[in-house]
Amino acid sequence: MNRDWIATARTLSEALPFLQRYDGATVVIKFGGHAMGDNNAMDRFARDIVLMKQCNLHPVIVHGGGPMINQMLEKHGVVSTFKNGKRVTDAATMDVVEMVLSGSVNKRIVQAINQQGGKAVGLSGKDARLITCDIADGDLGLVGVPTDIDTSIIKTFQDSDFIPVIAPIGVGRNGETLNINGDTVAGALAAALKADRLLLLTDVAGVKDADGDVVTELTPNSVRKLTADGVIAGGMIPKTETALEAIDGGVRAVVILDGRVPHALLLELFTPIGPGSIIRA
Repeated sequence: MNRDWIATARTLSEALPFLQRYDGATVVIKFGGHAMGDNNAMDRFARDIVLMKQCNLHPVIVHGGGPMINQMLEKHGVVSTFKNGKRVTDAATMDVVEMVLSGSVNKRIVQAINQQGGKAVGLSGKDARLITCDIADGDLGLVGVPTDIDTSIIKTFQDSDFIPVIAPIGVGRNGETLNINGDTVAGALAAALKADRLLLLTDVAGVKDADGDVVTELTPNSVRKLTADGVIAGGMIPKTETALEAIDGGVRAVVILDGRVPHALLLELFTPIGPGSIIRA
């Protein structure tokens, strides 16, 4: 008997308690980073999502697409202005943002999942009044912050074989189309759905301590202390803020996950130790 197959069977057997633990669970996944631009990584991600659905988990995918937006803005000759290092989203920019996020990026993820045998459906926050927003900052133009989440369409998909893939585009109070930070959308959706897990896929190993070592388990208080001490800094701050808001909203745990690791989702959900940092109350 081939030893590799025996090892595979043992791995499947050891996953049983985790399969039972997450049976019927809602898992919101923010998909971004290098995997979106790598075909092999995209295929692995799609296959893992289909496996999760097959195991009676309910994955809800939110994606970003910043690099693709930058490329398309340049291609169309749309010149961006910035305030305090943040892009101002005017009407011309918003047209490109929606075209990229709701169009090419969203459909590429949908296609990848469907090619692996899943039934993915692409949405944006404009569909079925999913995400209503206020203007986040008037100086930044058409940028929104979610205020009302109508999860009815997501819950309809959860009772079916379909997997929702959501572009971070919302609608303002006056019907305007608004761009939203992808992490923010994932956190707001996870809270509205009272998800079991929010998984934020990143291109870093996780939250690190003062010595540069990854902290595998954190509480909201320890996150706040690391932030106050300046250990959590830069791009990790908005991710941990999203995590804390999601937990306050009823999400059981948030994982800042190293998406560069092959099958990071499966390692996190179906093995004792995942490649990242888990934050839970």
